Amino acid sequence: MSAAMDTESTYSGYSHYSGHSKKAHRQGSRDRHKSPRSKDGSRSEKSVTIQTPPAEPLLGNDASRAEEGQDDNWGETTTAITGTSEHSISQEDIARISKDLEDSVGLDCKRYLGLTVAAVLGLLVFLTPIAFILLPQILWRDDLEPCGTVCEGLFISVAFKLLILLIGTWALFFRQPKADIPRVFVFRALLLVLIFLFVFSYWLFYGVRILDSKDTNYQGIVQYAVSLVDALLFIHYLAIVLLELRQLQPMFTVKVVRSTDGESRYYSLGHLSIQRAALVVLENYYKDFTVYNPALLTASKSRAAKHMAGLKVYNVDGPGNNASGQSRAMIAAAARRRDSSHNELYYEEADHERRVKKRRARLVVAVEEAFTHIKRLQAEEQQKAPGEMMDPREAAQAIFPSMARALQKYLRTTRQQQYHSMESILQHLSFCITNNMTPKAFLERYLNPGPTLQYDRDRWFSKQWTLVSEEAVTSGLQDGIVFVLKCLDFSLVVNVKKIPFIKLSEEFIDPKSHKFVLRLQSETSV
Repeated sequence: MSAAMDTESTYSGYSHYSGHSKKAHRQGSRDRHKSPRSKDGSRSEKSVTIQTPPAEPLLGNDASRAEEGQDDNWGETTTAITGTSEHSISQEDIARISKDLEDSVGLDCKRYLGLTVAAVLGLLVFLTPIAFILLPQILWRDDLEPCGTVCEGLFISVAFKLLILLIGTWALFFRQPKADIPRVFVFRALLLVLIFLFVFSYWLFYGVRILDSKDTNYQGIVQYAVSLVDALLFIHYLAIVLLELRQLQPMFTVKVVRSTDGESRYYSLGHLSIQRAALVVLENYYKDFTVYNPALLTASKSRAAKHMAGLKVYNVDGPGNNASGQSRAMIAAAARRRDSSHNELYYEEADHERRVKKRRARLVVAVEEAFTHIKRLQAEEQQKAPGEMMDPREAAQAIFPSMARALQKYLRTTRQQQYHSMESILQHLSFCITNNMTPKAFLERYLNPGPTLQYDRDRWFSKQWTLVSEEAVTSGLQDGIVFVLKCLDFSLVVNVKKIPFIKLSEEFIDPKSHKFVLRLQSETSV
């Protein structure tokens, strides 16, 4: 109980600072909204600004300007300004978003329609052999020839083959869909059409040659049903080859580049369509690429803005002069300042690395001391009664305040605070305590940014993707194809290259070529 009160008291100041920061942010947002109207009234009438609130970071977001200006010994009087993500869109973009919503509704209807058709067709396939056997027994039972031993053995064959077909169909087709693709899967649609034509042909032959004539050869009718089940098993084998085995052999190498920071990965793919290759790329993106952090890109933007803000152009020839002279003057001034800009970049990066190393060392020491304290508490709890022992959640709340400030400073310095809330850190800490993990294992999540799957889904910046391709998305991969996967804040550019044909030759080495004779001439002293 005391640990929980300490935790609440530690973060009581944060709510106070967040209240001031939200007021300051609302005031600043109103000023920003007023300024475009005064400069360009037509533009303000055609655009609308959508602000998305932050998802409760650890202790608020830290702006880049505040990060540059703060020292290493800032205290509780520091005000943390919580940031928001702002996206200005026009009326055309709003119309496009509404169209995308309509398209998504159409995709859902298309998906459920496809599932319904597949389910009805599958039910028809499994009931058809049973109907072939039962209909003669129901309609003209007295006229049928007696079923001998061979005929009764065929019943067992049909039952086990249908069971095998049912298990294989469940394993191959009845899977939870991982994504919604924009177009129909060609091979699956081809298999459905083939099965429909195949079953329809069998029913047509059965109706003309058996039902109309009331064939009395019951063993031949059962053999006809067995042939249908055998053909369905061969179609299932064809489905395995087309849907699973065909894509296993690597034929292409794709390079995936994230447009914002240039991070890239290489993957090997087989014979796939463009839309299925896009799904494979996205599945690997969530586990291989580090999480997208737009806060890391603000440093370069602020540096460029500060560099351009230092340039001043004076028009000495009066307002009637052409503006091309001003542009030439700015280019010349930028060229003169270019020689000194690399020094500023070098010292800024060196200072940032020094600050990160210093706060990382403080964090490591604080976490090690906290885990040492929890071990001491565990040793004390073992001497108490079983009912008085703390659970991992209470232990995490007890040691968290001792490391909270060091962790907060480090996450703000590395601009990771928007991905880690206090609740998620407490859950991870209690998980580490439960499984008796070391301080290094606890810090692994925070010292190095992990893949997107490591974080909560509401922290992702990429949830809905749009596939952009010059070729049809149902066409197969080819050498030189480029397609783009777009989300709200960035995009993935995928470049496809075919694996080259490799020609190997063999060179035979004669084993006798390695043999040699060593002749020694003995010399004797006289």
